Amino acid sequence: MPDPLRTSNPAFNAKTFDGQIAVAGPTMTLQGTVNRTGILLVCVIATAGWTWGLARAQSPDAVLPWMLGGLIGGFIVAMVTIFKKEWSPFTAPVYALLEGLALGGISAFFDKQYHGIATQAVALTFGTLAVMLALYTSGIIRATEKFKIGVIAATGGIMLVYLVNLGLGFFGKQVPLLNSAGPWGIAISVFIVIVAALNLILNFDFIETGVQAGAAKYMEWYGAFGLMVTLIWLYLEILRLLSLARRR
Repeated sequence: MPDPLRTSNPAFNAKTFDGQIAVAGPTMTLQGTVNRTGILLVCVIATAGWTWGLARAQSPDAVLPWMLGGLIGGFIVAMVTIFKKEWSPFTAPVYALLEGLALGGISAFFDKQYHGIATQAVALTFGTLAVMLALYTSGIIRATEKFKIGVIAATGGIMLVYLVNLGLGFFGKQVPLLNSAGPWGIAISVFIVIVAALNLILNFDFIETGVQAGAAKYMEWYGAFGLMVTLIWLYLEILRLLSLARRR
């Protein structure tokens, strides 16, 4: 029987709900997860707004320590959250605050080169979220087993290419076309954005499955955390795509 809990998001996998089903007491609800997601978005926006303002008042270089601290700290907290799901009511907001520091700095760097690009990326990210949610709730796109396998394979391939590109970066090289502003480079970036957006469908399905399974109440925070991981990735990919288009 296909496993309905498998997704490509590292925060969401087939074993995420193992041992997390509530025996007694409140259980995970869809509305509760939506509320927690809203809180995490506020956390991200708050710290991103602070580093963004700092960069505008001084220079993007002034937020570099905060940006690096947010990236490293966010990664560490994310790993803790994945392995200690019961800590997510505390670690998920910390993750969101740290990622906000990084996103504010990254957005400031891009906006200095291409004025208005960050605002466009934010609008497109939330627009994509709304469209994918509508497609999912209407049943137009269903998270079938074949759909899941395809998105998982594509996401895994993208992550592998990024790791190779990171390794080549130490030798002053990069994966051909990955950062190219030519037609093929933009096509690759569009493909990556599409894959990131499709991960939202898997996230929605995963959260719904957790609600139906009667997961413990704190899993609302974990579900919101996993959704934020995908949204942040989607925003960064859209930001990169827009920057490539502006370079042409």
